[in-house]
Amino acid sequence: MMIKINKTPLDILDDIYSLAYWMTGSEKASNDLVNQTYLNIDAKTGETDILKMFRTCYVDSFGQDTELAVRDNGNTSQKSVLKNIRERAADVKLSVLLSEISGLKHKQISEIMGKPVETIRLWLFWGRKFVAKGSVLKASA
Repeated sequence: MMIKINKTPLDILDDIYSLAYWMTGSEKASNDLVNQTYLNIDAKTGETDILKMFRTCYVDSFGQDTELAVRDNGNTSQKSVLKNIRERAADVKLSVLLSEISGLKHKQISEIMGKPVETIRLWLFWGRKFVAKGSVLKASA
């Protein structure tokens, strides 16, 4: 039987900062993102919920740059599509980082991202290729 260790928000502060730095590429942006995340949780918040909040704060603050040749013409449906693309790119990148930096299992990442395990596996497969090539999943801040 495996013993599950419940980490407190303080226990994963370093992991959150590392994730923030890898996602933003900036010390200042990382500090801001960590602060924003921790303002939205309390001392009893579990690791999964902290990481969910981190994801929400990241997407709300930074999104993910996408190199698309699409001009913003004010079209609401086009804005929605661009927002979804940015969120998906951020989710793929965060999935890879949660796996590689934080050492989380596919099921844990699935809980954080709110997606099926098979989707996470697909994201990890493609995300690792993109990260290795230095394309698409560039830091956005």
